[in-house]
Amino acid sequence: MKFKKISTIACSFALGVFAMTSCEGSDMYSIGSPDWLADSIAAAKGAGGGEEEELIGMQEDVYTVGATDFSTGWWSQFSKYYQIPDGAKFNVVFNLSINPNASNTYKNFAMIISNDVDRGGAGYAEYGAIRFDNQPSGNSEWGDYIDRSKVNSTLTFNTDTDTGVDKLGGRVVVTIDRTNPDDFIVKMTNGTVTKTYVQGTGLSPLNPDGTNSPIRVFFVPEGSYLNFLQANIEPIGGYTSAEDKEPLSMTLKGAPKKVLQGATIEEAFANVTATVQFEQEVSKDVTAADLTFQTVPDMNTLGTKTLVAVYNKTYKGEGAAKPVIASVQFEVVDKMFTSVGATDNSTPFWGAHSDNIKVGPKETFVSTFTNYTSGANNWNNFCVVLCSADGATEYAVVRADNYGWGNGYAACTPVCDNGGDWATWLKAMDGAKVTAYITNNGNGTADVKCVIIGSDGKTYKQEYNGINTVDPNNCYFNLTVDNSHIEFDTVIGEENNSTAFWGAHSQDINVPVGKTVTQRFRNYTTGANNWNNFCVVLTREDNTEYAVVRADNFGWGASYDGNASLELSGGQADWGAWLAAMDDALVTVSTTNKGGSVDVDIVMKGNNGVEYKQYYHNITPTDGDNVRMRFTVDGCHLVFE
Repeated sequence: MKFKKISTIACSFALGVFAMTSCEGSDMYSIGSPDWLADSIAAAKGAGGGEEEELIGMQEDVYTVGATDFSTGWWSQFSKYYQIPDGAKFNVVFNLSINPNASNTYKNFAMIISNDVDRGGAGYAEYGAIRFDNQPSGNSEWGDYIDRSKVNSTLTFNTDTDTGVDKLGGRVVVTIDRTNPDDFIVKMTNGTVTKTYVQGTGLSPLNPDGTNSPIRVFFVPEGSYLNFLQANIEPIGGYTSAEDKEPLSMTLKGAPKKVLQGATIEEAFANVTATVQFEQEVSKDVTAADLTFQTVPDMNTLGTKTLVAVYNKTYKGEGAAKPVIASVQFEVVDKMFTSVGATDNSTPFWGAHSDNIKVGPKETFVSTFTNYTSGANNWNNFCVVLCSADGATEYAVVRADNYGWGNGYAACTPVCDNGGDWATWLKAMDGAKVTAYITNNGNGTADVKCVIIGSDGKTYKQEYNGINTVDPNNCYFNLTVDNSHIEFDTVIGEENNSTAFWGAHSQDINVPVGKTVTQRFRNYTTGANNWNNFCVVLTREDNTEYAVVRADNFGWGASYDGNASLELSGGQADWGAWLAAMDDALVTVSTTNKGGSVDVDIVMKGNNGVEYKQYYHNITPTDGDNVRMRFTVDGCHLVFE
C-alpha cells in the first residue's frame, strides 16, 4: 500500500472502513478556513469609525465564506441564507478581507436577493444583486427588479480598475429594512464607505404562480473572504457558534476517474478537495494538503482501485477526537484514451469497431485519431464505414489507401494524394495523425475526407466525394481496422487538469455556410467550479473572435454581448449534479453556420448516465464565409474522438 503522511490513529481507523463509498452532494453553504475570533475582534475594532446605528437583538454567527488566500472565484462559495419577514429589519455583521494586491473594484462581495434557497431549482428566481463597490457605468448592481438610479455611495468608481478597492475592507454592517411595506431599503457600510439603495416601492412577487415570495438574501465573495460575526435573524440552518467543532463526515471532490500507471499519490490526487461536515451543521472545504490518502489495492497494477481519504482535524484545526473518512473508486490505466483494435496490430479486418455515430443532413462530423499499422500491406490501416443506424445497410466502406466498396461507392469520385510513393506512405502511416471529415450532404450523397499527417511529418489526403444511396435521415459512420489499431489520443490540456484558462487550444475547424460541424470528446474536470470545463471559441480565419461560449451556458464576445437576438437554453435544473457528472462526460458539440449567425448545440452525457443539453442560438453578426471553431480549457482537459 502507498501512504501519504498517514498517522497511526488515522491508519488504524481507515483499515476498518475500506469498503466505504462516498455520496456526492450539494451543501446549502460553503465555508472556507476562518481567521479565528481574536483576529476577527481586532479587525472589527480597528475598522470603520464614525457614528454607527445601535444593532438590536444580535446573535453570534461565526463562520467564514471564501478562501483566505483570496483565490475564491465568482459564484463558487456562498453564505448561509437569511430570510427576512415582512415588517422586519435585518442586520448582519462580518469582516470583509480584501486582497492587498487586488486591482479590480469588484473584488469584494455581492448580496443576492432571491425568492428561494435552491439555486438552480425550477422555481428559483432572483430580484437582483447589490455589490459593495459602486460603479454607475459598470455592473455593481444587476437584476430586473433593481433600479440602479436609486443607489448612492460615498465612494464611486469610474471603471473597475480604479484604485481604492482597499477602502471597502474591514467590519461591514449590512442592513435591510422592510418595516415599511411600500419600501425596500438596503444599507452597506464599513464606517468609511457607505452604500445605500432606497427603492421607494415594495418587492414584487416572484413565485411562478404570482403569489408573494419570501425575501431571502445570501452573500457571494469574489477574490475576497468574509468572516461572519453576528446577525439578528437566524439563518436557514441555524447560527454558528465560535466554539470548536468535531468533524462528522466528508465528501470528496475532484478525484480523477483515471490515473496513469506510474503516477504517485501526490501527483494523481493533488487537485482533490473535500467538504467536511462538522457539528452544528457547519462545513468547510479543505485541500489535498489537509488530507491523508491511501489506495486499496496499491497503484502499481492496472485496474479498479479505491482511494481512501482521512481528515483528522477539528473546525479550528486541532486534532480531532475521531477522524472522518471518505472513499471513491478510480482506474489505473496505461493510457488515458480509447483504442480500437489490439495494440499489437493483431486484430483482423472487421474485428473491432468504434461507436456508430450519427451524421445529420448538412452536417460534418470531425474525428481525430492516431493510426498504427503492422505495415504488411496498404490496407492494413483504418477504414471508414458509412451505414444505417442498425448497421444492416452499408452505403460504403472506404479505406485509408483510396479504395472502397458498397452500393454507394461506385458513384463516388476518389481523390488520392499519397505523395507519389505508396511504400513511403505505408511506412508513414504507423503513428500517423488522422483527421477524418464525414459529411452528410442532405441530398442522398455523402463525402469522406481524411487528412493524414504521417509519422514522417508530411501531409497526405484521401477523399471520397459523392457516395450515393445514402438515406440523409439515417446516416451513421464507424471506424474499423485491419491488422492495425487506432487510438483517440488527441488531448487538449494537461491530464491532471492543471491547465489554466486559455492555456491550450484544439485545431481550428472551418464551418461552411449552411453546414453543421460536429466534434465529440471526453471532458475531464477538477470540478471546482462550473466554468472548469470546455469552452467553444468562434472566430474568423484571422482569429478575430465572434464569441466564446462555455459549458455552463455563459459566454461573451462581440457577437454575444448585447445581442438581443441571442437565445440561450438557460442552464441546468441542478448545477451541482451537472458539475459532478461533467468529469468523464461524453460531449458532442455541433456548430451551425447560418450565414449571418451561428448556433452552438451541446449534448453532454454525464458520468451518471444522464444526458444534459445546452445551446447558444443566433450568435450574430457573423461572416458566413469566414467562421472557424476550436476548443479551449480551464482547469480541465479534453480527449477527442
